[in-house]
Amino acid sequence: MKPKRIGFTTSMPVEVLYAAGHIPIDLNNIFLTQDAEKHVRMAEVKGFPRTICTWIKGNYNAAVSSSLDEVLGVVQGDCSNGHSLLDMINEEDIPVYRFSFPPEKSYAAMDAEISRLEQHYGATRSDTLKTKARLDSIRKKLLVLDEWTWKERIVSGKENHFWLVNSSDFNGNPDKYEEELDSFMREAKQRDPKPARLRLAYLGVPPIFKNIYDAISELGGDVVFNEVQRQFSMPTLLPDVVKQYLEYTYPYSVYDRLRDIKTQLKERSIEAVISYTQSFCHLQIDNLLLKKYIDLPFLNLEGDQPEDIDSRTQLRLESFFEVHA
Repeated sequence: MKPKRIGFTTSMPVEVLYAAGHIPIDLNNIFLTQDAEKHVRMAEVKGFPRTICTWIKGNYNAAVSSSLDEVLGVVQGDCSNGHSLLDMINEEDIPVYRFSFPPEKSYAAMDAEISRLEQHYGATRSDTLKTKARLDSIRKKLLVLDEWTWKERIVSGKENHFWLVNSSDFNGNPDKYEEELDSFMREAKQRDPKPARLRLAYLGVPPIFKNIYDAISELGGDVVFNEVQRQFSMPTLLPDVVKQYLEYTYPYSVYDRLRDIKTQLKERSIEAVISYTQSFCHLQIDNLLLKKYIDLPFLNLEGDQPEDIDSRTQLRLESFFEVHA
């Protein structure tokens, strides 16, 4: 049977799709690595309003323009517009499947949801666990890469972001992803440690700004913790796939995120925090609680379109670094 190209809207048990012999494709990565502005523009031509999150518009057009066989949408534990996005994609004669991270966060509920996913795509739990072991062998290398960012200081925050964010789907080809990762790590291992700079945490979803890491670096900052990107790499590496996705913090409450964040802030000796939120996103409200419970210099940045940071954001960054660098 020919593998299906299955787009998905945010990280979920990708092991199941690979175990079933399919090709998982993170729509967010398609959106940003192709002509992002065109994806947004085409969605708005279709009628998507300006005041809908740009990621929703980008994911929509990425889905309908990428020759996909099906789209898997996370409708509980991610964007509140997920159901409507899938309805619009389905209108383009693309089959859709809805996956939920159970709000009660119990083993039984997560087990049932993953079992339903396996049944839909034709994978057994044994297949899933075997595939998970294969993907975890790559994730172990990402743990090392992450340590090289904050401990050894030979991998930049931008490079850390790139490798961790792409572990959501391993670029649709784990073998090739691992080969390229190995090549990068061989090169990075030969580097001298970076000089000491302001140690920053980047909290929140991956940025829509194209040059935010470059801008931070130019101002004297060093991102040594990428929160959500690190979560995409499943850093706890639990052998049980159900427990693994119960430990994945992003789909759950801000308090689940805070427990992980505060541990990492202390371990990595973070000196200041940049928290990114997307325009028109419910996570902007969660950001209020992050700021309340994190006792460090805290800058919230908001992005809307896939572009370089605007002059206002640049000015806010400069002012923040003038005080704290």
